[in-house]
Amino acid sequence: MGIDPGTTIMGYGIIRVTGQTAKMVVLGVLALHKYDDHYVKLRHIFERVTQLIDEYRPVELAIEAPFYGKNVQSMLKLGRAQGAAIAAALARQIPITEYAPRKIKLAITGQGAASKEQVAKILQKLLKIEKLPAELDATDGLAVAICHFFQSARPSSEKAYKSWNDFIGKNPSRVRK
Repeated sequence: MGIDPGTTIMGYGIIRVTGQTAKMVVLGVLALHKYDDHYVKLRHIFERVTQLIDEYRPVELAIEAPFYGKNVQSMLKLGRAQGAAIAAALARQIPITEYAPRKIKLAITGQGAASKEQVAKILQKLLKIEKLPAELDATDGLAVAICHFFQSARPSSEKAYKSWNDFIGKNPSRVRK
């Protein structure tokens, strides 16, 4: 499960991983702009993340780390939103991994300064999403999940080789003379 925390809109995406393949299960947003009280927003973040965890049973949570900006108050609010989502995962004993925004964009697009639109388009193609959501915060949440999948994926090999001689010895048909 990936989360793009926010105090106005929180994006989320859940993927199912089978072997080396990831498929989108759900993506969406939690719209918080209708609430004036910051603490009410935090409660809604906690409750919605808890509902998603209970419904979809993710085994890990990846979340975008707050970026450093000039507005300290905005950073504090964003950090609290992230904390509410993390608390929901901790309450359900789900491991958490944080990723910097640039690392997420780099993992998806190959460029750390990619736009939301670029990230969304690549995810659309990669995961065969028919129609992108109106709020790209949803695809940002999905991007966090896919970034975590890419970072966690370990190429599997049926055979382990200790050296080139070991490889050649176990694969004589692949050697050209």
